[in-house]
Amino acid sequence: MMNNKSNPLLIYGGRIIDSSQGIDETGSLLITDGKISWLGKGEKTSPQPGYAVLYAQGLIICPGFIDLHCHLRQPGFEDKETIATGTQSAARGGFTTICCMPNTNPPLDNKTTVDYVKSVATTEGIIRVLPIGSISRGRKGKELADMGELAAAGVIAFSDDGAPAADSRLMRQALDYSLALDLPIIDHCEDMALSEGGGMNEGIISNKLGLRGIPNAAEDIIVARDLALAQLTGGWLHIAHTSTEGSVDLVRRAKDKGIKVTAEATPHHLTLTEEKVIGYDANAKVNPPLRTKQDIQALIQGLIDNTIDIIATDHAPHTEADKACEFALAPFGISGFETALGSLMSLVHDGKITLNSLIAKLTCEPAKILGNKYGKLGTIAIGALADVTIFNSDMAWVVDTKSFASKGKNTPLAGSTLKGKIMATISQGKLVYKDDLVKLEEI
Repeated sequence: MMNNKSNPLLIYGGRIIDSSQGIDETGSLLITDGKISWLGKGEKTSPQPGYAVLYAQGLIICPGFIDLHCHLRQPGFEDKETIATGTQSAARGGFTTICCMPNTNPPLDNKTTVDYVKSVATTEGIIRVLPIGSISRGRKGKELADMGELAAAGVIAFSDDGAPAADSRLMRQALDYSLALDLPIIDHCEDMALSEGGGMNEGIISNKLGLRGIPNAAEDIIVARDLALAQLTGGWLHIAHTSTEGSVDLVRRAKDKGIKVTAEATPHHLTLTEEKVIGYDANAKVNPPLRTKQDIQALIQGLIDNTIDIIATDHAPHTEADKACEFALAPFGISGFETALGSLMSLVHDGKITLNSLIAKLTCEPAKILGNKYGKLGTIAIGALADVTIFNSDMAWVVDTKSFASKGKNTPLAGSTLKGKIMATISQGKLVYKDDLVKLEEI
């Protein structure tokens, strides 16, 4: 978008962190013909004639972030987001690969709709978009979608996200297919009978506010069921947006038993508590709901001991009109691409996780789940496609939703000061986002 692939791009003088290679050093990175051609210190560090040079002194250079869970809304809900605006928003958040959920209209339950998303992403998107197929036809939870057809069409996983797979027999069948197709089943774990009518975490605050709550048990029960079915089938289960202490404990024990399970946590569940709902702020209404400090501590410990494999945004944009209503009537969801790094860096600044660990959870760890079908992702190894994120770990900025590229302005962080800002994003060798403070010049 901002530089031609044929012109070498030198990212000059930053701190290079690549967890996939165990690299953490000050140096430079050279991109030639869309791929990483050199990195480190030495003779190529100096800018050469014909180079474009991006000056990264004082900045972090790492592989492009990968988001395994987001909602792009297209087709069917283009008033909330489009693939074009969603990818622009993701690029501003440092993401170079995003995986979109199938709860569109029509849903991604057949080859035609998957092909449509891939086509629009190719022509209108500015980063890599990988679709996730539905588990069931129409996402109705009654009969399996043609998972073989969807796999052949290029989906990276299966999910009825937003609607949990309530039928245990259907979930068992899906996990059987996951074993044959070597693709994960991503489940939104929620016992709808327990959560029905709830809008926030069940507890003291929900009682004070007079709001119906969603208990932790609504998540824990389905996590336990799904893990039992994964053990039975040998299939690959991925737990979406883990939010409770109980879920973390269940996944930890399952991994100890050798059950094939991976899990994710979101920036908002790692950093925000149910107290954000005080004042009936519908922008803090998300499913699963924001929980307690005790749950957050359990999630962070899960990141540290690798019970939780990755961080994913669950970017869920809505229109302002959607959220401008009574709390109980507002839809669930937070627009998360553009605040993800700033939110997560609070964990680093507070000494709760290391910077290298955070980068791993956003890069090489989700790349392991995706596998090698899309080239070398989550790394800046020589020869890999140049997906690179550059950020300032210490820069403070105020969240101004009016400046969001996303159509979704729905975040409880509006007006907050975050510390940690994306400065540039390079997707497949193209500079798709650059902050005005970053110096770029042709030599």
